[in-house]
Amino acid sequence: MPNKVVEHPFPLIDADPHASRVIRYMRPSDYAVWAGATAAAPTALFLWDKWDPTSVKLRTHLRLGGLLGFIGGFLLAYQRSSFRFWGWTENKREEEKDLVELTDRARRGLPLYGESDQPEWVQGAAYRNSAFSQLKFHLFPMINLVNHPYHGTDPEKYKPKDEPTPSS
Repeated sequence: MPNKVVEHPFPLIDADPHASRVIRYMRPSDYAVWAGATAAAPTALFLWDKWDPTSVKLRTHLRLGGLLGFIGGFLLAYQRSSFRFWGWTENKREEEKDLVELTDRARRGLPLYGESDQPEWVQGAAYRNSAFSQLKFHLFPMINLVNHPYHGTDPEKYKPKDEPTPSS
């Protein structure tokens, strides 16, 4: 079955980025969204209690709300960073960073997307399960934790260019 071709307004960097790359490439705005969600959940619970008072102490509920806000904020920030890898939102900064990082790996002779001790069929299954999984965080949060060769980009663009030798 052929891969689905997805239209995107910006260049595709990686169709299934590893979780470490998604987190490393997060922007300050992603961290702000994460912090905002972390603060918003207990704040909403506190304001809800002010509007419709209960006789229960809110301390445990606010802590749980903070934890859920922290987890939800992380998933939202992770999703925003993934959108830039997919080319769905502006990604010039990530594109330049990716080109530098992977060109350096290619120059040193390392595999572009890391080494994996998993069999080929496990890598393929991991790719099929985690590709675009960031769109399904509300059902089942799944991130890519397996290095595999399926990234939807041409690895030739990272190969070091032969430098012209000065002619005598």
